[in-house]
Amino acid sequence: MAVKIRLQRFGKKKQPVYRVVVMDGRKPRDGRYIEAIGRYEPRQDPSLIEIDNDRALDWLMKGAQPTETAQKLLEVSGAWARFKVAKGEIYTVGVKAAPTVEEADADADVTEEVAEADASEMDVAEVVAGAAADETIEPAAEESAEAEQAPAEPDAETGKDSE
Repeated sequence: MAVKIRLQRFGKKKQPVYRVVVMDGRKPRDGRYIEAIGRYEPRQDPSLIEIDNDRALDWLMKGAQPTETAQKLLEVSGAWARFKVAKGEIYTVGVKAAPTVEEADADADVTEEVAEADASEMDVAEVVAGAAADETIEPAAEESAEAEQAPAEPDAETGKDSE
């Protein structure tokens, strides 16, 4: 039996609503289906796509073939990517499982210790950086203050301002 994931149309004339269904490929479009795994309403803005990704993944792993339209809907819902990962066609690198409660508590304790150590080091660093900043800013301020206060003196030889 050729199992397909495809759309089944229902709704009024010119107002289509679709079910995403798993059915025998030899059955008519609106015929009897094996399982409904979602729905698609294209007339809404944005279009409504609800698909049970776990059931879709299960059927894909069993060999059900989606139609082009159904495959696009599965891509939007994320079921197609999960299928590719499960099948081994897409490799994931660095995916880490969610930490347990105990691991999270242990990480929180370590983070607090690191933060305390960083705070003591930052105090010293801020003092050193502040002292260096004070030395560089003050002389520049003094030079600019002297330049503003001193009037331009005429040059003795030419009689013009020195600037």
